[in-house]
Amino acid sequence: MKKWLVPLSLVFVLLISACSSGNTDKDKNSTSSDNKEEMVTYQSESGSVKVPKNPKRVVVLSSFAGNLASLDVNIVGVDSWAKDNPRYNKYLKDAEVVSEDDLEKIIELNPDLIVGLSTTKNIDKLKDIAPTVTYTWGKLDYLEQQIEIGKLVGKEDEAQKWVDDFKNRAQQAGKDVKAKIGEDATVSVIESANKELYVFGDNWARGTEVLYQGMGLKMPEKVKQDALKEGYRSVSAEVLPQYAGDYIIFSKSSEADNSFQQTETYKNIPAVKNGHVFEMDAKEAYFSDPITLDYQLDFFKKSFLGK
Repeated sequence: MKKWLVPLSLVFVLLISACSSGNTDKDKNSTSSDNKEEMVTYQSESGSVKVPKNPKRVVVLSSFAGNLASLDVNIVGVDSWAKDNPRYNKYLKDAEVVSEDDLEKIIELNPDLIVGLSTTKNIDKLKDIAPTVTYTWGKLDYLEQQIEIGKLVGKEDEAQKWVDDFKNRAQQAGKDVKAKIGEDATVSVIESANKELYVFGDNWARGTEVLYQGMGLKMPEKVKQDALKEGYRSVSAEVLPQYAGDYIIFSKSSEADNSFQQTETYKNIPAVKNGHVFEMDAKEAYFSDPITLDYQLDFFKKSFLGK
């Protein structure tokens, strides 16, 4: 008797569990169907992707958090660089820090869209979690990129409106600045990081897009020669004077080695001697999205014009 009692009781329990599970699954499917997002086809650089028409939970793995935040898109996961940007605090305060390797953590965030770079690792695995769209850095210019992300999240008109307004504001600021400092005055952008110094071209964030493309200010010939094509150039403190313009924008990090500023070589650069060095927080300067660009444009107007 005892040999039969245990199996029969187990069968009874399993039957109840199966019925209960079936009802639960049915309820889940019903709920999922009721809340199913409307999907649209987005033409990404790697092909067509079905994405939510109005994404509600987005994971951003590199570079574009500010672009999405400026369009009031809810970001639930973001890379550490974006999370550390003080300009993004109010937009990302509830977002979790994730990387391309944190697949389990990303699954837990239940995203309905993932955005990253074409160089992001584990793209195929990410696609299994949620629709994934990537962009090649620099393939689009900084304004085209905003419009393209607007298309992705169903807010192209809003993105275009900001772009048109920013162009006008940047052009006017450029005219005002050149009227004050001269049409031929040059501006260079530098940064200290990893015990090295860098000078930048016209499309490597740090305000370069605003200064050179938006405002139309000039870069020194040496910078144009060595940094324009690649976007940046690593230089030594000894040769920095060769790349220094009449004005210098210093993307400065308190965590970097800035001891070069105490050298006679640096102190004797004309822009330094004339008080024409404007320092901005590097953490606020790493990106080229509307939040960052609006801040940088205001910073440059105050620095050059005092307003």
